[in-house]
Amino acid sequence: MQEDILEKIRAEIDKSLVSGCDKGKGKYENMNSSKCNLTEFVGASSVGDTIGLVIAKVDPQLLDAMKVEKKYRSIGIIGDRTGAGPHIFAADEAVKATNTEIIAIELPRDTKGGAGHGSLIIFGADDVSDVRRAVEVTLDEVNNRVFGDVYGNEAGHVELDYTARASYACNKGLGAPLGRSFGTIVGAPAAIGLVMADTALKAANVEVVSYCTPGNGTSFSNEVILNVSGDSGAVRQAVIAAREVGIKLLSTLGSEPVNSQPSYI
Repeated sequence: MQEDILEKIRAEIDKSLVSGCDKGKGKYENMNSSKCNLTEFVGASSVGDTIGLVIAKVDPQLLDAMKVEKKYRSIGIIGDRTGAGPHIFAADEAVKATNTEIIAIELPRDTKGGAGHGSLIIFGADDVSDVRRAVEVTLDEVNNRVFGDVYGNEAGHVELDYTARASYACNKGLGAPLGRSFGTIVGAPAAIGLVMADTALKAANVEVVSYCTPGNGTSFSNEVILNVSGDSGAVRQAVIAAREVGIKLLSTLGSEPVNSQPSYI
């Protein structure tokens, strides 16, 4: 049903992102740079099939239809096929670094036919330069860091995310308490995620923020997702313990799970 997912994951780290539409102008190489000369385009990355866009002045009718809580003049947009958790944590860093707010996060059933989600993340600000910068920070995080603890093979994936201080993206998308250490633990197939969740809670004194399954809290993805909060050391310990168990279990279903970036947790 799918191409060799393992090779795709290994290849992702060798591909990269560029701000702007012309090859050679930015720090990174863009996926399809020669195909875009639109002012809305900020950059794209092969990691997660991620695209970053801005709209300098959103049509008022569209803002009404979007039903956002606060209507900003400008919006920044992150869309991807594979990731979700890493993208939300990347957007969390962008909110910390810019004068923007998160006005919407949605998790479509995607992963290009795999077991998990994609994501749609929307930043809002009164100045287009602010949302553009937020999109740039998010793309940089996606391309260089936040996929470091996503491990996959042809059967599924194990995803771990961590921040020492959760901000508004993790809060809106995952329910993280603001300002506290926060971690996300994901296992697919869901059976592996369930064991990972149990391992994490036994490994450290953390609080459960939410527990999601294929029929509850996900877009019917084949995952179990545990979100936890607490002291920084405890959250890291819980996430690391879950990672070790998840990788071992996933390896029984196929080749050794690999990550596309260096681990950051």
